[in-house]
Amino acid sequence: MEACIIKTPLGYTKITGDNDGIASVTVLNSEEQISDIIPESLEDCVYQLNEYFEGKRQVFDLNLNPQGTDFQKTVWEALLTIPYGKTMSYLELSKQLGDVKAIRAVANANGKNPLWIIVPCHRIIGTDGNLTGYAGGLHRKQWLLEHESPYKQQSLF
Repeated sequence: MEACIIKTPLGYTKITGDNDGIASVTVLNSEEQISDIIPESLEDCVYQLNEYFEGKRQVFDLNLNPQGTDFQKTVWEALLTIPYGKTMSYLELSKQLGDVKAIRAVANANGKNPLWIIVPCHRIIGTDGNLTGYAGGLHRKQWLLEHESPYKQQSLF
């Protein structure tokens, strides 16, 4: 498994993977040494993440290889269907997966998503429209949702 660390607008980010695909993209809560050399198997991921943060990419086209249970992988696949700039509640996601009673399990799988931004768990909100827990911190979740919003806040002055 190869790894690299890049700097994004939301902090240092560690990417791991190999020729089988990207295994994880994780935002870090500390300063880290930025990688001088990006392994070839991770170059496309770094490039696409940079495009996302520059506002030039809305959909990722990467070979993904996250590790998790079959149920977690099912939830992560469902997250990939939520379009850029849209949100969905845990309840709606549970219904989409066919079991409204699985809402806690769906929320737990969402929280264990190893592919920050690429599998858009940040697009899941509470049924009442409020931001709910986010492994990267609610400030990052809010930033990501504002970044993806078609309604950009303009300065009055």
